Amino acid sequence: MKSVQFVYHTGVPRPGFRDARLSGSWDAEGRPSREWTVTPMEEFTDETGCPAFRATVEFPDDQAGQGYSWGVSVAGRSGDDVWAIPTEVQDLVSTARHRDFVLADDTPPQRYWLNTARRLGANKRYDNGGRPRLEFGVWAPNAQDVSVVFGHLESGYIADDGTGIDEEIGKIPMSRDGEGVWTTDPAEERLADYEGLRNRPYMFEVVKDNGRVVYRTDVYSRLQIGRGSTDPAALKEGESFTGSFRDLDGTVSCSVVVDPDLCTRNFDEPDWPPREWIPADDFWRDEFDPERPLPTRVEDLVIYEMHLAGLGAGDVDDAGRPIPGDIADALALLDHLVDIGVNAVELLPLSEFEGTASWGYGTSHYYAIECSEGGREQLKHFVRACHQRGIAVILDMVYNHYHHRAERAQWAYDSDSHERNIYYWYEGRESDYADPTGGYIDNMSTAWAPRFWEEQVRKYLISSAVAYMAQFHIDGFRMDQTTSIHAYAVLHADGRQVGAANAFGAKFLRELTRSLRLTKPEIYLLAEDHSGWDAVPRDPDQGGLGFDAVWYADFYHHLCGDTGHAGAANLLTQAAIADGRPLAMDAFAAALGASGDHKVVYHESHDEAGNSRYQGGDSGRTIAIAVGDAPLVGETRRYAEARARFAAGMSILSAGTPMFFMGEESGAHEDYRYDDFIEHRESILGEAQGEGRYLCAFYRDLIDLRLAQPAARTHRLDVVHVHNQNRVLAFLRPHEDGDLLVMASLKDEPYADGYRIQGVPDGSWHEVLNSDSAAYDGWDEVNGSGEIRAENGELTARLPRAGFVVLRRDVPGGEGDGADGERQPAMAGCDR
Repeated sequence: MKSVQFVYHTGVPRPGFRDARLSGSWDAEGRPSREWTVTPMEEFTDETGCPAFRATVEFPDDQAGQGYSWGVSVAGRSGDDVWAIPTEVQDLVSTARHRDFVLADDTPPQRYWLNTARRLGANKRYDNGGRPRLEFGVWAPNAQDVSVVFGHLESGYIADDGTGIDEEIGKIPMSRDGEGVWTTDPAEERLADYEGLRNRPYMFEVVKDNGRVVYRTDVYSRLQIGRGSTDPAALKEGESFTGSFRDLDGTVSCSVVVDPDLCTRNFDEPDWPPREWIPADDFWRDEFDPERPLPTRVEDLVIYEMHLAGLGAGDVDDAGRPIPGDIADALALLDHLVDIGVNAVELLPLSEFEGTASWGYGTSHYYAIECSEGGREQLKHFVRACHQRGIAVILDMVYNHYHHRAERAQWAYDSDSHERNIYYWYEGRESDYADPTGGYIDNMSTAWAPRFWEEQVRKYLISSAVAYMAQFHIDGFRMDQTTSIHAYAVLHADGRQVGAANAFGAKFLRELTRSLRLTKPEIYLLAEDHSGWDAVPRDPDQGGLGFDAVWYADFYHHLCGDTGHAGAANLLTQAAIADGRPLAMDAFAAALGASGDHKVVYHESHDEAGNSRYQGGDSGRTIAIAVGDAPLVGETRRYAEARARFAAGMSILSAGTPMFFMGEESGAHEDYRYDDFIEHRESILGEAQGEGRYLCAFYRDLIDLRLAQPAARTHRLDVVHVHNQNRVLAFLRPHEDGDLLVMASLKDEPYADGYRIQGVPDGSWHEVLNSDSAAYDGWDEVNGSGEIRAENGELTARLPRAGFVVLRRDVPGGEGDGADGERQPAMAGCDR
């Protein structure tokens, strides 16, 4: 008999499952069978220090050469049976998920790694019975040779000629396995003391397939030591490198040995490396406040999109140059977010990116947090502070392309041949093209597409998100431009569609969402997807990609601006003309009616806060486009705020998951462009206490209404009235505990004598919110707290200029019966 061991490595300290069982295409005697045999697996702690499962199966000697398939099922958090292999077979059209092997005389252990972050990179190994050792692993299938070299702590840089290597430690050799993974020898004495090497900078010396020696960062690096913007290899005339990691760009700096199971005790550490460390379990012990639970459903989220570098308005260095915002600035904003009712923060990308003042969408190292924005340890403190306040944290990830100058990371990692560029998709041979770059894939991103057909690449990207959940307790992810991953792939040479790239991109997205839900079933998964493909928010078991919701850009285009989109209603930019023209309320009403179909809706995002002006559009901050960029003074500001309140009300009271960009609540008005945002930052807290206090008070009451009323958090929305000439629309949010009716107008004068609509449930209605309240510095065209009767489906209520009213009908026996009829407008200002 031939014994084969099967090992399932979670690579996660606390996976969201237990009780693993091996399933295989053999019978009780180990012979091939269509009926798969199930074998219990033993749980143990593997060399990474994480839970793992193993089982051994005996196969007859006469089956040598026979192929078998296998997989693992587990008990999920709720006790249900879950297939624990998210990775699909390497087939263009198949979505089957199992592993294969051929029985040999000496079959090696069959292993599956759910999270490869503990397999590759710089990791602890608990396999010598004593203190942990350090092991390095790197995937470089084309390399002739690979070694580890250490750098010096102060500079954190190893030049292309090897200058900067710590010669006292010397070069540490690595050996290659059958998968092209190079690892250091477990017996290597120089790596025996993990603690002694923690926080040390390192790189890989790679001998490429053509014999050329290069120095490469660890793409699994948990920290890039550089904290500045200098690339010593790309200095311009008159520029120099100080020799300090504080000025070095992290994308080209050394990687750092980091213990993922430790956290810094203090938020601020004046020195590097930090001095006070505590076990992660101790750090996270007081993470949650039972009085402030996190939202459990995507429908319950009110998302605040935040760009860290865009905070810190007014901060400059000694030379007067603006200093980008960071996690400390975000921490200072949290109590303000609690005050206005936000329960989720969505952070623009934080994975290592070029320079210091960036939107962050050019990722070079997916596992490393950008040091210039605070770094990995401060992010943990931020997440814990959010959770203590009942705020979920969603992180933006960019898997549709790498940093467009990734020369020391993904680009040409172990070969100078384009067709052997292991992290990039390349079609055919270089000889097929006049320009050898013609074989790469364009996908409407700023760099070429990843090599999604390669399982190692898919696992590398997916494991970074799993690692963020495990180490940073991230609650959800927004995936950038998923359309580029599954729909936009074309050949760089001639723009020809490459269907295989799209198909493997879809495979990657299914594996991504399955892996994340297996690890953390309650994860929120949002996609920036513009394809309109109904499979994106569908369960993979029903042919979908597995996301909870997609960004709904058309909602913004109809509601606010960006006239570069043909056929969009552009309600706010049209209303800003102020000539009484009819508005396409019907076009927006259609978008509003579709908002409940797994959508994230927004009246402002980072993309639309000014960048589209470059493409001939008319996007910008809401309060600015609402009056055509006129100076925000006097009655002009009053109309600007009124229309801004209209826009916020339409998104936050829609049937989708509402989101808005930071500063909207305090009246931020400067264009937020990609290349010069740092010079146009505005003080959110300062404005919230100054001119923006009325708008801030409105946001607080509006969000409170959404979170307090079950009707406002369902996917049900019925448009009951639309009139383009009158600039009016009305929609119903029905619920068994009480209906809500929203009547909205963009007319520049009020309907002071009332506006009649039909199609409304009969009964007694009461005004529970009016965007024109004096508490918000409106004109106070309110209906008051008295009863508004609906009879025979008709209802008449006063409508304010450029605003809306929310009426509530209590349903007999409902939870809110009679509870909200006496609700009064909030006091002006943001302080409760």
